Amino acid sequence: MERVPMTVEGHKKLEEELHRLKAVERPRIIQAIAEARAHGDLSENAEYHSAKEQQGMNEARVADIEDKLSRADVIDPAKLSGESVKFGATVTLEDEDTREKVKYKIVGETEANVRDGKVSIGSPIARALIGKGKGDSVEVTTPRGSRSYEILKLEWK
Repeated sequence: MERVPMTVEGHKKLEEELHRLKAVERPRIIQAIAEARAHGDLSENAEYHSAKEQQGMNEARVADIEDKLSRADVIDPAKLSGESVKFGATVTLEDEDTREKVKYKIVGETEANVRDGKVSIGSPIARALIGKGKGDSVEVTTPRGSRSYEILKLEWK
């Protein structure tokens, strides 16, 4: 069984989503199914079929989250340290061509969100950064082509 690395924050968000799906969505969908059944003939009842489809999607998401939580390897970046990039690190980079600075936190697959500055451990940029240290240059192949970055800062928070 493969472990799923995630931060404490990512684990908490998954637990909150699971709670919402079970405590809010599940009862709402059950109520919608009951109301649709009351309308009679189920073979041509669009509300019933829609509610059953919602139920299937909700239960699939519940199962997916439960699976990820059961395999979670929760890592607290605040308790990490070191001179090289690894899971949980917040890395400040400078594009060697444009001199534009960016900051990324390396997180698990389930919590990645580039808009929030969080990149997945499996992303091309994270794979290029792993094992490197402050002052190193890295070459990253992106959909827009190859980019060169210099690691300016490494933080654990």
